[in-house]
Amino acid sequence: MELPAMTSDPRPQPYVTAFGPDFTFAFDDWITNPAGLGAVPAESHGRTVGIIGAGISGVICAYELMKLGLRPVVFESGQFGGRLRSQSFEGTTNAIAELGGMRFPLSSTAFYHYVDMLGIETRPFPNPLTKAAGSTVIDLAGETLYAETIDDLPPLFREVGAAYQQALEDHAQFGALQAAIKARDAALVKELWNPIAQAWDDRSFYDFIASSDAFKKLSFRHREVFGQVGFGTGGWDSDFPNSMLEILRVNLLGLDDDQHYMVGGVEQVPRGLWTRSPEKMVHWPEGMTLEKLHGGSTRPGVVKVRKQGDDGPFEVTDRWGRVETFDALISTCQSWLMTTSMDFEERLLAQDMWMALDRTRYMQSSKTFVMVDRPFWRDRDPETGREVMSVTLTDRMTRGTYLFEDGPNAPAVMCLTYSWMSDALKMEPLPVEKRVDLALDALRKIYPKVDITQHIIGNPITVSWESDENFLGAFKGALPGHYRYNYRMYGHFEQSGMPPEQRGLFLAGDGISWTPAWVEGAVQTALNAVWGVMTHLGGHSHPSNPGPGDAYAEHGPVDLGG
Repeated sequence: MELPAMTSDPRPQPYVTAFGPDFTFAFDDWITNPAGLGAVPAESHGRTVGIIGAGISGVICAYELMKLGLRPVVFESGQFGGRLRSQSFEGTTNAIAELGGMRFPLSSTAFYHYVDMLGIETRPFPNPLTKAAGSTVIDLAGETLYAETIDDLPPLFREVGAAYQQALEDHAQFGALQAAIKARDAALVKELWNPIAQAWDDRSFYDFIASSDAFKKLSFRHREVFGQVGFGTGGWDSDFPNSMLEILRVNLLGLDDDQHYMVGGVEQVPRGLWTRSPEKMVHWPEGMTLEKLHGGSTRPGVVKVRKQGDDGPFEVTDRWGRVETFDALISTCQSWLMTTSMDFEERLLAQDMWMALDRTRYMQSSKTFVMVDRPFWRDRDPETGREVMSVTLTDRMTRGTYLFEDGPNAPAVMCLTYSWMSDALKMEPLPVEKRVDLALDALRKIYPKVDITQHIIGNPITVSWESDENFLGAFKGALPGHYRYNYRMYGHFEQSGMPPEQRGLFLAGDGISWTPAWVEGAVQTALNAVWGVMTHLGGHSHPSNPGPGDAYAEHGPVDLGG
């Protein structure tokens, strides 16, 4: 099977990007402008900025601040890369288990700026009913359906997709909003989106589905199918309790469409930035990298944060008791860790901000992978002519099974099970061998003639993000009524109206973004924090390339009030 490669977006203009809808600022334009992000005064060169967390958000903060001539110092309590975690199977280089983010929509243009800069190869992700998948099996309520296109499925599935599209149009002016996003018409996006934010903040995804005229005309079975296997990348039932605004953003910004994966693993992105010397950099000598600036390694995890007076430096204590001082501080970790894992001085954030950080709700996620000798699923059944196994969506315990290959005779990877929330919690207490056994048992019922075990080589790999003390969950899933919390967290980088003791500490990461679980949110909030640090230390954006803080008053999220 042909495996097309790409390192840039081939789509004709205009196309959907992650532009807004809450903050209509073109981050991709800002970071690619030849004028650069801005500058700090020469007397600020070399000033230190502490960064908590070496995920993609923390590493991008460090990379861009180093380019400005500042000295970033990154602390990491767990593994480098955060939830961009790629684990190779033993003895291989190309057989990768993507334990965190694995699907990256082309609309994530700020993220792809760094991917392209590093020259990382990408390929279309084998989502259900895509050319990359080849074939798809939907197994629901004991019935197994094989399809290579949507037209191979019974009419019910097309009815479900059509009903959802109609509901989006009826309740969210979907077509008009996407057209405004494509055109980057900031004023029109805000005009259309702000009333939707007000109308749907208190209502759940399931409420949106069940109350829509399009679904009312259909049976409960249609809603059940939508929840169990959905459309596009899979079922949506784990998101049913979430705020509908969370889902609307995913759909509007094309985050569930045109997805790619990184050949060799997405962890190459943060690691590539760590070892790359920027082409345009002030203050530091030619060839400087984050790795060299840190003496080869990140600092250990942070356990305590204090501030000297109201305008003084931040004191950061690491897990071995070493205390360092910083002129500014960025926290990119999941928000619960600021109260559960660190002794964070309370006065550094307003009490309503602490409320928002602690009320953030994280979703559970589990994956289990095995390596196989070859992509045997491409074999054809002599009786039916069909591929013997397919990308699989099911209501069984596995929920989603995805297949990755690097050629017909090379070792391949199976994500046996990818599950969320209650389905992930069923796996949480089990060792990896038991998880594999349960997944294989479920798949045998779908593929009784296929012996997967004869192809498995090496040891399986698994993850449950809720059991990792450095994460406590996979990512944020905002509940109805959480918009105001997100509004506080996201806008924290613009600090002109804050009391002195609260200035200089910045938040970043996808958990404070409007698009949790998507790497673009982590990248955009990192760039917000970079602008915040730059201005906090006396700098400013280039006049021809205003930054996010310069645009925030006009283009920022609507304030729904207290």
